[in-house]
Amino acid sequence: MEVAALFLKLGVTAFGGPAAHIAMMHDETVKRRKWISEQEFLDLVGATNLIPGPNSTEMAIHLGYLRAGWPGLIIGGLCFILPAMLIVMVLAWTYVQVGATPQAEWLMYGVKPVVIAVIAQALWNLGQKAVKGPLLAMVGGSVLALYFAGVNEILLLFAGGLVVMMAKNAKTLKPNSLGALFLSPWPEWKLAVSAMLLSTTFSLPLLFLTFLKIGAVLYGSGYVLLAFLRADFVVRLGWLTDRQLIDAIAIGQVTPGPVFTTATFIGFLLGGVSGALVATLGIFLPSFFFVAISNPIIPRLRSSPWAGGLLDGVNVASLGLMAAVTWQLGRSSLIDILTVFIALASLALLMRFKVNSTWLILGGGIIGWAAAVL
Repeated sequence: MEVAALFLKLGVTAFGGPAAHIAMMHDETVKRRKWISEQEFLDLVGATNLIPGPNSTEMAIHLGYLRAGWPGLIIGGLCFILPAMLIVMVLAWTYVQVGATPQAEWLMYGVKPVVIAVIAQALWNLGQKAVKGPLLAMVGGSVLALYFAGVNEILLLFAGGLVVMMAKNAKTLKPNSLGALFLSPWPEWKLAVSAMLLSTTFSLPLLFLTFLKIGAVLYGSGYVLLAFLRADFVVRLGWLTDRQLIDAIAIGQVTPGPVFTTATFIGFLLGGVSGALVATLGIFLPSFFFVAISNPIIPRLRSSPWAGGLLDGVNVASLGLMAAVTWQLGRSSLIDILTVFIALASLALLMRFKVNSTWLILGGGIIGWAAAVL
């Protein structure tokens, strides 16, 4: 099945975090396979930013659903998560045996510059569709600048959407317009999970509920995930040390696929294979739920002048944040002449010759290995 084949491949080769994952999905589903249009892809990016959970995993679930219906929704998400989960479980077993995380500097040395090129290409292609005029260009630029000024990314996303929505509908604005917008029959969904803790003794049900809560309410980057995990597992429950938590986050960052497989690592440390499976299920399950109920309303968002304006604003704000993340990654990834060359060569191969990003990722890894041994 094409959905399974694509997302299994991405689950093995998609390094670099959500921005890179989304860029690779754009290359595969819009440019190569033409499953959806640029605008439809942009709308999905905006929609995933409006709901909690891991954006790239939710993109995989959305794309699977649009291509193959309900079976595709499940298969797309599972196939993107499964390879990363298995890799992380192996690394967690190694960690338990030797007390340290395996080193992968040589791999990331060559892969990170390729990731920068893949994201840059996606930004260029999506930006041409998203930036439809001076207003949207100004909003995207403002989001980029305010992010570096320290403004919260979730606030920037919603502010960008509201500014564009209000500006585009200013002429038709009436006192009851906003009320009509928010009182229209939107599906109301909230997932509240509350664990009544009588003790901090480890248990699989409590592990599941804790990760279910995190998956249901977490917006933002891996740094936000770190804050949630520390509050629950180090401070509140006392199940992890700060060192173990940092190692778990590092494993999530250097392995392909969703960064949220940090949960797999923590689950394995606490409860072996059963703990890894329970933790992974808990943190990803809300994403399937949120996508299932939000996907059908995305066309309604686009057809409504008010909601369409909101979506346009969120889309361009998302690209502004993506550009900011790319700049930050670039500063830490392009560290010498070789890495700059890898990035520029990868960008040229992507833009001029349409080389598949998967091969470029593998090539970057080989160059990193060669640089380490020579």
